[in-house]
Amino acid sequence: MSYRLIRPLFFALDAERAHNLSIALLRMMPTPAPLKADPMLAQTVAGIAFPNPVGLAAGYDKDGRVAHKMHGLGFGFAELGTLTPLAQPGNPQPRLFRLVEDRAVINRFGFNNGGQGAAADRIARYRRPVGDGPVIGINIGANKEATAAGRANADYATGVTCMAPLADYLTVNISSPNTPGLRALQGRAALDDLLGAVMAARPAGGPPIFLKVAPDLEPADIEDIAAACIDHGIDALIVSNTTITRPALQSPHAGETGGLSGAPLTDLSLGKLRDFRRLLGDRLPLIGVGGIANAEQAYARIRAGASLVQVYSALVYEGPYLARRINDGLKALMARDGVRHIGDVVGIDA
Repeated sequence: MSYRLIRPLFFALDAERAHNLSIALLRMMPTPAPLKADPMLAQTVAGIAFPNPVGLAAGYDKDGRVAHKMHGLGFGFAELGTLTPLAQPGNPQPRLFRLVEDRAVINRFGFNNGGQGAAADRIARYRRPVGDGPVIGINIGANKEATAAGRANADYATGVTCMAPLADYLTVNISSPNTPGLRALQGRAALDDLLGAVMAARPAGGPPIFLKVAPDLEPADIEDIAAACIDHGIDALIVSNTTITRPALQSPHAGETGGLSGAPLTDLSLGKLRDFRRLLGDRLPLIGVGGIANAEQAYARIRAGASLVQVYSALVYEGPYLARRINDGLKALMARDGVRHIGDVVGIDA
């Protein structure tokens, strides 16, 4: 059935209720057979073999209920979370808003999740052994109370210890605007302390560590983050999370607080990716996320320096098979340009 036919049914529901319904429907879907690597699109990034470059961004599957099924929709990888050491309810509802006129979303969830312990038990049931199945990243964060008390580093170290045995990679998320004080960890001194704690907690032979940053960064911030990633041996950088800025928006929900994602984020996130590529060159893999809704936008992100891309908000408007369409479109664009492998265009415009 075409998503255009059923989208009005989802849009008739409150946004968070529609989100939960989509998770429930995916949980009923049988676990698909492993996704075969596409010879034009498959890459090895940070030592991980990705069958294609299009991933599901964190935030959709917060508790690890369906990440292992997302390759059935064409995703080359899925990132679940954000997971915190302790369960927390997040911010009061309503906290998720569709900005239909802008093809955007605002959320202020605040790391709502059932905690790392419960998620680990769930994930372990379909992750034995790790590497046998789809590529799954686990996004970790700090509890609100720990961040407020200056104990965020300990929470991130706990997350590494708890989730490392279950993840193909771990993402340290310090870029959500919905936990007060969290983005302050992007400052150089705080970031050095945090990354030192995270890397010390990673077990020998543990998974690669990625860092996810905000798009609302000044040039000095970008320089500090790039240097810290190199100094601490971070394996990849995800650019970027949602923005607290507000460009001209048409939706009546434009004034809601929280992180803005979707189409209005496209240019901002692409610009920050270019900034990091200029500083880092090919020394550190980049993952582009934010406002990607079609193959052309994914291709632009890859040409700007991203080895991989992620989508989330665009699924609200484009439907569950967006990843398949982007992958097909990437191959068409590559054929147009006479490119045989996606790795040949990574950073070609940088």
